[in-house]
Amino acid sequence: MIKQLKIFFIVILAITHLSAEEVNYRYENIAENLSHPWAIAVIDDNNILFTELSGSLRIIEEGILNPQPITGVPEVLFAGQGGLSGLILDPNFASNSTLYISFSSPDKGKKTNTLEVVSAKLVSGSLVEVKTIFKASPSRKTAAHYGARMAFLDDGTLLITSGDGFNYREKAQYLDNHFGKIIRINTDGSIPEDNPFLSDKNAKPEIWSYGHRNLQGIVIVNGVVYENEHGPMGGDELNIVLPSKNYGWPAITYGKDYSGATISPFTQKEGMEQPIKYWVPSIAPSGMAFYEGTLFPGWNNSLFVSALVPGDVRRLELSGTKIINEEILFSDLGRIRDVATSPDGSLILATDGPNGKLVRVINK
Repeated sequence: MIKQLKIFFIVILAITHLSAEEVNYRYENIAENLSHPWAIAVIDDNNILFTELSGSLRIIEEGILNPQPITGVPEVLFAGQGGLSGLILDPNFASNSTLYISFSSPDKGKKTNTLEVVSAKLVSGSLVEVKTIFKASPSRKTAAHYGARMAFLDDGTLLITSGDGFNYREKAQYLDNHFGKIIRINTDGSIPEDNPFLSDKNAKPEIWSYGHRNLQGIVIVNGVVYENEHGPMGGDELNIVLPSKNYGWPAITYGKDYSGATISPFTQKEGMEQPIKYWVPSIAPSGMAFYEGTLFPGWNNSLFVSALVPGDVRRLELSGTKIINEEILFSDLGRIRDVATSPDGSLILATDGPNGKLVRVINK
């Protein structure tokens, strides 16, 4: 028996050692003293665009942070959770210099605001040809739960996450508004002819899926749309999203209200989709990326979900579309707002807050 135990512990030590070798990494700060960095868009290994929630679009050029923000950015409402938020490059950015940014947009002369998305070209440190391609309706009085992440489907259409506005959660179950929805549009703002609710006269034609809360990460892997969202107190979700489907909020949830009150007694209902993973207690998921690089081969075929509570990145290993393992990484950096991959196989992390950083994760 003692001999068997010795063999068992030797095997455990060997596995632990192998795991440590697979995550043999170090940090390299590439930008510091940032004002609430929020979204990262990697142009190439040495050139990176990112948003600051306070309203600036910034660029790292040839590995060095340009001290001057990019000009031509629209006015944003920087309040609560609102500000200059999502950022994504056009699939043909190298040839057309086009990008898309999402932000909380103040309604002039009113005490309301909404989620807005614009397209623009980046030319000599400035945004030009700025055009609104989506504006969520109706507006809200709150400055919370915007969603504001974006991803491109393989057909070139753009998905936009639109949160429930916090005080408007019941509207997530109805199709006459943009609260708690994933939106699908063409890059010129027009509506794709195969959107799922075009025949419903009472539905907003941009809606692709509904019943969401505060969607903070979206990524497409081999045509599969993965989306994460904040639950209330508990019940953060990772979903596989399909057009026309209802993801349940707030009719079903694995969380409770912040007061401890029950939002819904149900975690499942017929006609409503189940997450492929949920977190209780909450981790407050933020950005998300898929890893398939050569720098860290042990991390291949994994979703990386940045998280705000208490602050780390979750590596979710996939087998097909099933999660077979969860690993907590980078828990010594504090709250992490976004995660992105670089062509060289490194990871780029954005830490949250008024003194945020962009950190590159590389081999030791």
